[in-house]
Amino acid sequence: MNRWAAALIGILVIVGPGALYSFSLFSAPLIASFHWSTAATTTAFGLANFFLGVGAFIGGRWQDRVGPRLVGITGCALWGVGNMLTGLTAPMGVGALWLCYGIIGGVGCGMAYIAALCAVIKWFPERRGFGGGLVIMGFGLGAFFYNLLLKALTPYPRIAKEAAAYVNARNAATTNHAVFDVSRYALPHNDVTSLLGVFITSGAIFLIVGTLFAVLLTNPPAEVVAAGERGRQATTRQMLGSAQFYILWTMLFLNVTAGIIIISNAVPIMTELTGAAAVTVAGLYASLSLFNGFGRVFWGWISDRIGRRYAFAAIFGIQVLVFFVMGNITSLPLLCVAFAIVLLCYGGGFGTMPAYNADYFGIKYFGSNYGLNLTAWGCAGLVGPWFATTVQHITNSYAGALQPAAIMLSVAIIFPLISEQSPGQRKAAPARSLTTPS
Repeated sequence: MNRWAAALIGILVIVGPGALYSFSLFSAPLIASFHWSTAATTTAFGLANFFLGVGAFIGGRWQDRVGPRLVGITGCALWGVGNMLTGLTAPMGVGALWLCYGIIGGVGCGMAYIAALCAVIKWFPERRGFGGGLVIMGFGLGAFFYNLLLKALTPYPRIAKEAAAYVNARNAATTNHAVFDVSRYALPHNDVTSLLGVFITSGAIFLIVGTLFAVLLTNPPAEVVAAGERGRQATTRQMLGSAQFYILWTMLFLNVTAGIIIISNAVPIMTELTGAAAVTVAGLYASLSLFNGFGRVFWGWISDRIGRRYAFAAIFGIQVLVFFVMGNITSLPLLCVAFAIVLLCYGGGFGTMPAYNADYFGIKYFGSNYGLNLTAWGCAGLVGPWFATTVQHITNSYAGALQPAAIMLSVAIIFPLISEQSPGQRKAAPARSLTTPS
């Protein structure tokens, strides 16, 4: 196997778990199906992100001992089972959604993610930013492919239209202090059944396809691993004793918090600001998901050339400008441009951070070390959606969350600039051979 085949396998392993980013497409249909509050529904997404961090840490430590294959298989299986159980148990209450999608699915996502990343980044000892960004591009692109299939192969467009009418009517009743007629706008029983069927079918596909590719995950040959392990190789205990780890953790936390405010409520935010139909917005957002994927490999590649610090400072700075103006945009094409930039930078944070961590702390214990770094993603996955839904509940608008996010990102710029010069930017010498017989 050579490193390009290894990268392709890693991408295919985490495309399925990347469908996590499609959750905003299900928010309104779930609300209209079971009459849950917006906050209760989006909590499932927050929990999935939090337990993704937990799963990455557990899976990272595990794969350092047994390799990526078993961890990847387990992760894909849990993600698939979590989706299937969501479809089977959601009528029991929102708690079932939290448990099945948020906890079981989230842990599975994290384990699959870290297994694929650990396997592939070791194949690129001289270009860690590009290698890490390349494999996790698959996670970012997962939503794009899933959204296309969702619209083409399921009754989702009709369900989304009915759900949008429900949510709009309920919000209008709340604003006007009127009684909301649930029976008039509730989704028909057959559409609720179809919605749950999407989760069940999707979960089965995630489980089967993901585990088939996870079986092929493998570490590179010894000489390639040795090339990446030159220099400092810090244990997790040593990493936790370094101020640099907490700077990196904070940087990832702030970038994810800002981006996830958008991702977790993408469809309602775009609908609110432009007045466009939810079905139209959902279709456009599916295309914009490409930027989340491409941002990972693009910024990872950039960071190999200009350094991790300056790449991350640029990621923050660009988003400051976009978040400051986004709340005043009413044109759908212009708002799509703004979303594309945010998603490009959101993905860029994930594309740059693995190499950032490996540069400072080495690759030998990368699974444990970066798995712990990813708990920042998990914490931000709770904070971002909670903040957005709290603002929406208080003001009946998501736009109020955008300005505070811009201010937060303005402060965030200082962290990459005060971080130490990365020792890993003196690049590891490439291995003499990066291929081995299949």
